[in-house]
Amino acid sequence: MTPIETAFTDALISREGRERIVVVGVVFPGGSLDETERALDELCELVDTAGADVVDRIVQRRDAPDPATFIGSGKAAELLERCLTADADTVVFDDELSPAQQRNLERLLGRTAIDRTAVILDIFAQNARTPEGKAQVELALLRYRLPRLRGRGTALSQQAGGIGTRGPGETQLEVDRRRLLRRMTRLESDLRQLERTRRTQRRARGRGRQRTVSLVGYTNAGKSTLLHRLSGAEVLVENRLFSTLDPRTRRWALPGGETVLLTDTVGFVRKLPHQVVEAFRSTLESVRESDLLVHVVDATSPDPEGQITAVRTVLAEIDAADVPELLVVNKVDATGGEAAAEVARLVAAHPGSVAVSAATGQGIDELAASVADRLRVADRVVELVIPYIRGDVLAAVHREGEIVDEDAGDESIRVRVVLDEAGRARFAAFAAR
Repeated sequence: MTPIETAFTDALISREGRERIVVVGVVFPGGSLDETERALDELCELVDTAGADVVDRIVQRRDAPDPATFIGSGKAAELLERCLTADADTVVFDDELSPAQQRNLERLLGRTAIDRTAVILDIFAQNARTPEGKAQVELALLRYRLPRLRGRGTALSQQAGGIGTRGPGETQLEVDRRRLLRRMTRLESDLRQLERTRRTQRRARGRGRQRTVSLVGYTNAGKSTLLHRLSGAEVLVENRLFSTLDPRTRRWALPGGETVLLTDTVGFVRKLPHQVVEAFRSTLESVRESDLLVHVVDATSPDPEGQITAVRTVLAEIDAADVPELLVVNKVDATGGEAAAEVARLVAAHPGSVAVSAATGQGIDELAASVADRLRVADRVVELVIPYIRGDVLAAVHREGEIVDEDAGDESIRVRVVLDEAGRARFAAFAAR
């Protein structure tokens, strides 16, 4: 068993009972109470996914974060009373805490204080399955914990198990900073090697003119269900945040006979920790190099426009903002009345978008046709007639295009092939008349 696998085995040992959590949100100038309440709703869902129960929630208005406690000493005293009343084990802030703020809050509250980033990392630690996914999550956790190790020394090793303390690299918190950095260096080296392997694979697909489509979207928007519906692949489908961390690629046959590579990716979320984005950069590179992004949006979300903006923010962060995008409004089968009107509004607000139900198949044919049309802007199927004596041309066609079908004649072979503009020009002399 590898060190990473050993770390995960230790990390995923279940605890008796569920932590009792108080969540805290702050409304700053420029923000709104509704936005903060929606953010806390999502944080409560994240906490539940991590395996804990929210027993109370607090919202405060502030002009700026307090440098010492984020919420100020008076609000911290009120928070302590609420924790005692609710018998809470942990306090979770929707905004990221500095190491000093976290340390001060824990001293004042007498219990663990963490932030949204720690909850997301904890969920990732529970859901990673492949060696690459585990290495990426471990690296993200160590990057998050390193400044806190600097500020707290060995005190971290005294924390009880719970959200923010699970996950790979847990034993690293009980050793000195130098060994922690060595582990991070090793993980970064391993991930760079995996990234080189992925690039080699993508270059090989590129030489064959294989088109690639990536499913992107907010976590739990239905990307894995859509992958199953489109490709027939047996993939894990759960109504759970971040159930997919490791990319999965399957072949998908489009209506015209062409096939593309369809990749399911990790779901995005508001305030996605930069440690996660950096650690998963090699995985997300497939998104940046895609020919088309299928951006899946949950039609039942209370704030679909906010989720669209959050996803596009992350796409910009990984330099994928310029990749062509097709917006897909999913879960239309679960809507009715006002919700159905919201779906219609979304489709109207985003010209060219498609409304589907990945669960029932509604709108899937329209989606497939739309994807095919988008890809054919650059590529299209052409028919070539190649004499048998020109085997070199036939070999080149196989290398540079995707064969749809072949029909052997007496003196030549008739080939229908997907070629880009350069390929069409190169083989124009063999185009069928």
